[in-house]
Amino acid sequence: MFAALRGSGQDMSRRVRQRVEENKVVSPSFPVTGDDEDLAGKAQAYVDWTSLSYDTVLLLFTRLNYRDRASLASTCRTWRCLGASPCLWSSLDLRPHKFDLSMAASLATRCVDLQKVRFRGLDSADAIVNLRARNLREISGDYCRKITDATLSMIAARHEALESLQLGPDFCERITSDAIKVIAFCCPKLRKLRLSGMRDVNSEAIESLAKHCPQLSDVGFLDCLNINEEAVGKVVSLRYLSVAGSINMNWRIATENWEKLPRLTALDASRTAIDHISVSRLLKSSQSLKVVCALNCPLLEHDVSFSSDRFKGKLLIAMFNNTLNGLASKFDDNSKMPKDIFAYWRDLISKDKSIDETMRWIEWIISHSLLRMAESNSQALNSFWLNQGAKLLLTLMQSSQEDVQERAATGLATFIVVDDENASIDCGRAEAVMRDGGIRLLLKLAKSWREGLQSEAAKAIANLSVNANVAKAVAEEGGIIVLAGLAKSMNRLVAEEAAGGLWNLSVGEEHKNEIAEAGGVNALVELIFRWPNGCDGVLERAAGALANLAADDKCSTEVARAGGVHALVMLARNCKYEGAQEQAARALANLAAHGDSNNNNAAVGQEAGALEALVQLTKSPHEGVKQEAAGALWNLSFDDKNRESIAAFGGVEALVALAKSCSDASTGLQERAAGALWGLSVSEANSIAIGHEGGIPPLIALAGSEAEDVHETAAGALWNLAFNPGNALRIVTEGGVIALVHLCSSSVSKMARFMAALALSYMFDGRMDEYAMIGPSSAESASKSVSLGGARTKALKHIEGFITTFMEPQVFAAAALSSTPSMLAQVSEKVRIPEAGHLRCSASEIGRFVTMLRNPSSILKACAAFALVQFTIPGGRHAMHHASLMQNAGEARILRSAAAAANMPREAKIFAKIVLRNLEHHQAECSKGKNRI
Repeated sequence: MFAALRGSGQDMSRRVRQRVEENKVVSPSFPVTGDDEDLAGKAQAYVDWTSLSYDTVLLLFTRLNYRDRASLASTCRTWRCLGASPCLWSSLDLRPHKFDLSMAASLATRCVDLQKVRFRGLDSADAIVNLRARNLREISGDYCRKITDATLSMIAARHEALESLQLGPDFCERITSDAIKVIAFCCPKLRKLRLSGMRDVNSEAIESLAKHCPQLSDVGFLDCLNINEEAVGKVVSLRYLSVAGSINMNWRIATENWEKLPRLTALDASRTAIDHISVSRLLKSSQSLKVVCALNCPLLEHDVSFSSDRFKGKLLIAMFNNTLNGLASKFDDNSKMPKDIFAYWRDLISKDKSIDETMRWIEWIISHSLLRMAESNSQALNSFWLNQGAKLLLTLMQSSQEDVQERAATGLATFIVVDDENASIDCGRAEAVMRDGGIRLLLKLAKSWREGLQSEAAKAIANLSVNANVAKAVAEEGGIIVLAGLAKSMNRLVAEEAAGGLWNLSVGEEHKNEIAEAGGVNALVELIFRWPNGCDGVLERAAGALANLAADDKCSTEVARAGGVHALVMLARNCKYEGAQEQAARALANLAAHGDSNNNNAAVGQEAGALEALVQLTKSPHEGVKQEAAGALWNLSFDDKNRESIAAFGGVEALVALAKSCSDASTGLQERAAGALWGLSVSEANSIAIGHEGGIPPLIALAGSEAEDVHETAAGALWNLAFNPGNALRIVTEGGVIALVHLCSSSVSKMARFMAALALSYMFDGRMDEYAMIGPSSAESASKSVSLGGARTKALKHIEGFITTFMEPQVFAAAALSSTPSMLAQVSEKVRIPEAGHLRCSASEIGRFVTMLRNPSSILKACAAFALVQFTIPGGRHAMHHASLMQNAGEARILRSAAAAANMPREAKIFAKIVLRNLEHHQAECSKGKNRI
């Protein structure tokens, strides 16, 4: 008997993210025919790329990252000259690609006039000096945790013209005040300095800035542990100051010194311990101070009596104020201001320079604080997010400042997440984003040519799509086509987030086919080949999405056609990251789950190294990997060749060891370990090997599980194993009778009770008794002392009790008197176990039940007839197969004899008549099929 396949329709729970040698598969090509061929010919005839104006070509270059610019410039001499134009190399975003010393050296000749650079991580920071861009004005970096004083000092020393330096929002834990002193000394033209997460900013460092950087007007020491408040008061050039998240501030000292700063226009004290006394004093005493931002400041918010209305012409941005309304007061005519003051300001043709500068600063500091608040994942902020936080993030995503847009999109992706580990999001927040037009806006950003925006927008879309309503809205707005396109990006970060979006959208049946039609399957498969090593996030997300898609019959065929089997097997064999291993194994399990409808099961088994890799993954230290690998082996064992190959690669030993070790594991792992042994035990040789390897005791233990899926699967494995008399005796010896009779009488699963009853019927139909008398080994000889008589009595009692639960007295009494088709159909409907139709038996198993009809025990006769009813009821997945086996073996004669025998119990006679009726039905159906042919 073979287990029903697992995996079809098994989608992985969605995933959310808070922050975050090439073997190409050639997709099938299709010939161009008819009108398409004419159009293709016309396109080739009329498009002359060399005829484009230089301005158009330059505009095209501006939309590309530096690698694509270099690639495009290599096409011809003219474009090579245009590609080297200084206007194209005034700004570089190095974050999406690997940027090291060799790459810096190759770009150096183009970077003479470089003005602005954005980088990510320590390696890129070290390489910046090799660009030899001595005129660099702006440097911005993220993921800066590993950057040291030495690296930062070298950057400062090589770029004396530097005007802006920003590192964050990740903490710069290794940067000290010594580096700030070097920056101050080497960069006298510095106007803006923003650093996140420093441990200590001492007086010497700040006084160096005051002394050497006379134009320094914008300083941000964000999320720092200690800042010398008095020294900050000496930087008289300051206009904009942010100390957001710096929790150890002494606000009495800060207020005394900062109120005297002659040019201080705006102060950001968000996420600090500032109180209403300090806020009031600063706004009242400072003549220049116009704006104080104090978002998420508990001491200020707890004072319900405090009001900022008395400070005329000054603005307090706090969670208890309406930020957008407050900002409107910064403009002269605020009586008819729209709801989105940021949009109003951006659209102004004639702008006040001072207000424009202040609004840009406000955008920056609010986006930073909202991101930090989102990362804190505090439920206390729920009201704020629903009332104004979500709207603020959406309006900030429309900023002209790219870093503000990115940070707002990241904040949007983060604030909806309740539990990152379990992929849980706040539905109210997610739907608030959708209600305020967030989906359309995110998709617009995702279609931007800026890869940083593409990445963050795709991440937000992915997280939002955990919510089914939002996922539907994303699909309706064309989001699937957008994500499928982004998944083809050569930018790893963009492709990774897009794959995550497709992973979440592929949960359930709603969007699978649409993803396939949009080219998502090919894009996901190609991702695995494009980044086979060192890109764990890409690989996990691509494999996870393919696993979901493979749960659909049609999509599973598409995955295989696109080269997905080879890609996933390569991943299972070579990748060391457990997340990617788990998803690759799950994808292979789902591909193999459609054994009746396509040949993917056999195809996976035939792929070089597939079965061996899955057997090895069952030995992984990570439970999720072991679970999915065992599930894949369970499904693959449906195929006869796969079953024997799994055993040849050590599958029996590995799975028995897994079953022994999973007593305290998750129910998912327990079920799949038992299921894989169930599948392998279809083979007589494997069944014997499982018994010899010690597989029976752990299966008996799993049969005692309270989890329905676990004990049902274990019962199926024990049923298969009990077919062999040696195994049957081991089951008795190891105490399996107690476990099986308990299942037979107590399980809420009809299938578990059914298979437990069948296992017991195998064990006590007489074959085990003969084996026990002859047992060849010493171990088996010792087991003869076991009292088989008592075990047999207990087993038969519970088998009888199981069958009795299906026997409605009035119906059976009527059926005994009249065996009309309608009466037999009524009995058949009463006794039917729908799930039993998924079980597939071999000829020897069917033959054993037929033989059991002649057993001296009336209970076993009834049990055998009951089992044959279940296996032949029309509509069962393998009913036709079972009927064919019985017809070919001439079993109808024995059934007719049993139906007429005087010594046959009443219920067994009725069941035998039903089986005969089922055989006639299948024979008639088979004849109809032949006639149609």
